[in-house]
Amino acid sequence: MKTLQMERLTRAAFAPFGDVIELAGARHFPINGGTTERYHDLARVDVTEHGGRPLINLFRAQPRALPVEITMMERHPLGSQAFIPLRQARYLVVVAPAGEFDPAQMRAFWTDAWQGVNYAKGVWHHPLLALDQVSDFVVVDRGGEQQNCDELRLAEPWRLAFEPSAELVS
Repeated sequence: MKTLQMERLTRAAFAPFGDVIELAGARHFPINGGTTERYHDLARVDVTEHGGRPLINLFRAQPRALPVEITMMERHPLGSQAFIPLRQARYLVVVAPAGEFDPAQMRAFWTDAWQGVNYAKGVWHHPLLALDQVSDFVVVDRGGEQQNCDELRLAEPWRLAFEPSAELVS
């Protein structure tokens, strides 16, 4: 079985696939008479192609056990898709560049407790991979008449591999 080495999720590492949604390093300023801090413009929502509209959903993900095997990927060719955890919860992210799927270009990341991701339009990704507990996510994606989800089965499964120093090893 092929293996895919996990990386820590950072803005720089994830930039080819979309946005990391996190407070660290985000533009922010006080509002509401100084009682609220606004963290501004955290992700590029791109859902209006062919008359699409933004949807706000709640996804409840069941925890996965380690080791995780990747057997399929999906993409949304008409819009971005953002996942924002509602509480600190570990989860994994597996992606590949938009365009024709190339398994050699897959990358895998682990999140630092409270980080969200926004997959850019057409980026291949694995469905939610929550760890440890049932986890709720606000999901912002595209609504519209056109079909917007392509799925594919991998020719062979890939196992996610963790560096010994990774905090995810259980």
